[in-house]
Amino acid sequence: MSKIGLILEREYISRVKKKSFIIMTLLSPVLFAALIILPSWFAMSGSSDLKKVAVIDQTGLFSESLKNTSTLEFDFIQASPEEYKKELKSGAHSSLLVIAPAEDSLQNPVIKLYAYDQPGIDVVNAISSGLENDIESRKLKSYNIPDIDKILASVKTNIEVQTIKMSESGEEKESSTTLAMIISYVCGLMLYMFIFMFGVQVMRGVMEEKTNRIVEVVISSVKPFELMMGKVLGVALVGLTQCLMWAVLTLVLVSAGKMFFFGILDVENLQAVSVAGGAAVDQGTMEAARMFGMIKMLNLPMLAGTFLFYFLGGYLLYAALFAAVGSAVDNESDSQQFMMPITIPLIVAIVVLSSVFRDPSGPVAFWFSMIPFTSPIIMMARIPFGVPLHELFISMFILVVFFIGAIWMAAKIYRTGILMYGKKPGWAELWKWIRYKD
Repeated sequence: MSKIGLILEREYISRVKKKSFIIMTLLSPVLFAALIILPSWFAMSGSSDLKKVAVIDQTGLFSESLKNTSTLEFDFIQASPEEYKKELKSGAHSSLLVIAPAEDSLQNPVIKLYAYDQPGIDVVNAISSGLENDIESRKLKSYNIPDIDKILASVKTNIEVQTIKMSESGEEKESSTTLAMIISYVCGLMLYMFIFMFGVQVMRGVMEEKTNRIVEVVISSVKPFELMMGKVLGVALVGLTQCLMWAVLTLVLVSAGKMFFFGILDVENLQAVSVAGGAAVDQGTMEAARMFGMIKMLNLPMLAGTFLFYFLGGYLLYAALFAAVGSAVDNESDSQQFMMPITIPLIVAIVVLSSVFRDPSGPVAFWFSMIPFTSPIIMMARIPFGVPLHELFISMFILVVFFIGAIWMAAKIYRTGILMYGKKPGWAELWKWIRYKD
C-alpha cells in the first residue's frame, strides 16, 4: 500500500503544479458564476436602446395595432416602400415595416420587415403579436356579439402553478421545476465532463509511460496493479481537488455577483418595498429573487455529497477501463476501437437527460439511474427532483460493485498489456489477458 501511496503522491503533485491545472481551476469558477448570474441580470435589465421602426400601412387598418414601448417606437409614415428603403441608410429608423393588402387584407395581410441589420427577436415578436391581436379582435367583432371586448377581458386568465414539495413527514416546501431542471442539467453535464476528462487523462498518462519505456523501469520495483491503482487514485484526487476548489470559488463569486448586480434579493422584502413605495417591483427582479430564495431551500449538503460520490464512483469505473485501454495500445489512434464502447454509455446518458426532465420518476429515468455505466449522470440528474432513499442506495450499491469489478478486470489487462509493444490487440486478445491466472 505504501507503493500505491508514493505513486499517488507523484501523480497528484505533478499534475496540480501544471500551469494548465492552475489556470483552469481559477478561470472555470468565473465562467460558472457568469452562467448563473448574467442570464438573470440580462433578463432584469433588458435592452435600453430605443429602436425606431418606420411603418407603411397600405391597408389603413393597423394604425392602432402597434404600441410603443420603452425600447421600441413605431412611426407611421406616408411614402412609397421602394423610395423609403433608400432612406434606411440615413439611420433615422432601424427598419421598415410594410403592411400590404392581400386578396383578403383582414385575414391575410402581407407583412414584410426590411432592415440592413438583422432585426432582433423582440422586434419581430412585438410586431407579430400586435398585428395578431388586432386581426383576432376584428374577426370577433365581425360576429356582432354585444360587449365582445368586455367578455374577452373577463375571460382572459393567467394561471401560475405554484409547486409544493411534500416530505414523508408531511413537511411542505415551495419548489421550482425550472430550478430543479437547471440544477439537474448542470450536475449531469458536469459529471459527464469530469468523468470523461479525467478518465482520458489516466489513459494518456499510461500510454505516455508505456511509449517512453518509463514503465519498464518502474515495473521492476512496483507491481502492475499498484502502478495502475496509484495512477487512477492520483488523478481522482486531482479531480476531487479541482471540483472542491471550483465549488468554493463559484459560491464566493456567485454571492459577490448577486450582491453587486441585484443587491439583497428577498421576495418578502421586495414586496414590502413595493407596497410602501406605491409602485410594483420589476417582474424580472421578483423572479430573480424567488429563484435565489429557492436555491436556499435546496438540500445542498445532500446534493454536494451525492455529487462527490457519483463523481468518484463514475470516475473509478471509467478510469479503470481507460487505464486498461491505455495499457493495451501503443498510440492514441489505436485506442479508438476500444474507446467507442466505453464512451457510448456516457453519450447515451446525456441523451436520456431529456427523459429525466419530462418524467424524473418514470421507467426510463429509473432504469438508467440503476445501470452503473449511466447511473452517475442520470441519478445525479434525478436527485434535484427528489429520489426515494431506497432507490438511491440501490444505485450506489450497484455502482460500487461494478467499479470494483472494473478495477479487477482492468488490472488483469493492465499487467499484461503494459509490457507489450508493436502488437495491436483485438477484443479476443483482451479476453485472453483477463482469463490469465495469477
